[in-house]
Amino acid sequence: MRRPAPQYAGTHRAISAPRVRGIHHGFAPLLNEAAGLEDAGKSGGHILSRLSRLLAIAFCESFATMLIERGIYFFAHERLAFDDVENLALALGFGGAYVVGALSSHAAARRLSEKRLLLLALSGQAAAFVVLCVLHGPYAVAILNVFIGYLVGTKWPLVESYVSAGRTPRDQVRTVGRFNLAWAGAIPPCLAVAGPLIAWRPEGLFLAGLGLTAVSLVLALTLARRPVHLRADHPERPTPGQMQRLRGLLAASRWSMLSGYSLLWILAALLPGVFDDLGVPVTVATALAGLLDVFRLAAFGCLQVWTGWHGRAWPLALVVAGLPAGFFLAVSAAALPVVLAGELVFGFSAGMTYFASLYYGMVVKNAAVEAGGAHEGLIGGGFALGPCIGLVGRKLAPVLGGAVVGMAAGVGPLLAVCSAGAAASLLKVLRADGREPPDPEREE
Repeated sequence: MRRPAPQYAGTHRAISAPRVRGIHHGFAPLLNEAAGLEDAGKSGGHILSRLSRLLAIAFCESFATMLIERGIYFFAHERLAFDDVENLALALGFGGAYVVGALSSHAAARRLSEKRLLLLALSGQAAAFVVLCVLHGPYAVAILNVFIGYLVGTKWPLVESYVSAGRTPRDQVRTVGRFNLAWAGAIPPCLAVAGPLIAWRPEGLFLAGLGLTAVSLVLALTLARRPVHLRADHPERPTPGQMQRLRGLLAASRWSMLSGYSLLWILAALLPGVFDDLGVPVTVATALAGLLDVFRLAAFGCLQVWTGWHGRAWPLALVVAGLPAGFFLAVSAAALPVVLAGELVFGFSAGMTYFASLYYGMVVKNAAVEAGGAHEGLIGGGFALGPCIGLVGRKLAPVLGGAVVGMAAGVGPLLAVCSAGAAASLLKVLRADGREPPDPEREE
């Protein structure tokens, strides 16, 4: 029997022994980086490369997840006659469980291994969809919504670690960019089919989620037990000085992402009413509301191609201003072009802060599950904070004399805290440098 060729860890590519036979092992890292063996064509006997399989999982799981994250509220309203308060309770339950799952994923992966935990999360999600296909009453939906929220929060840090592990900072941005395009590209078609699925039959939404989760399970079976990370002393790892700067940029991007995801879920609830006030029919309004996701997807594409933002403070400073500006333009309902401009500014800003937060987190933490857990924990925090803040803003609107004024009062404290946190982190970066140096990771 032919013995499997060993793999040399510590580089972002794996290389088999026959390829370096007769060559000193010290040359392996250089050969690995030049050959690009990992993601070029077939990998490990599989038709699809490792990265291609992971991107397929990201697309399927984003689609399946959005059926719950965004579609469950339409299902509950149409099929179960849930009102705004009951839908808000669904959102809080999902968001709270998401945070717990994300923050506990690192410790669980250390005990079980990343592959085993991912398979357990996907199996649990599939089981929840099976139950919902049979039992989709109010109590079943409420309980399993929380359960799925926990599993989704557990799952994404694992996928992000597999995608990013073993990549040099220079290679990381392309990989993270492709990952972002994969999961974000699933959202527009998901939103397009969610309504027809709900109208088709009660279990339609959950049958679709079950099918996609089954595909992800099959693909996950082909993954390694644990992702192989870059050596801590790899020559392309950031120096201590660069690392300090990246930590500051990571903190700024995470502050902005918390506010961005909170505002995103307020917008998701308010945009239907905004378009209705402007006389836009619902058949058109749903497509126009989805433009926000399209603009976020566009930001992912731009940031993957243009690398000039690496290690720079000014793009994140623009995000600090762009998120509230886009939000208030979108909820103002002044005119349709104004609302669409708000979606553009907000969507692009949200895409920038998400990309930066994930990229800097994976570089600083060397693609550990811990980095994805913190990243996804902030997203879950936004899931929970957003609906609460939006409800407070609506309650304040009659008292303060207007919907926009009431919303400003509701979101004001969140924006103030998150903007101050991001600004303070950026100022620390600039003080430490004294100037903006060229980014050592940026391609000329």
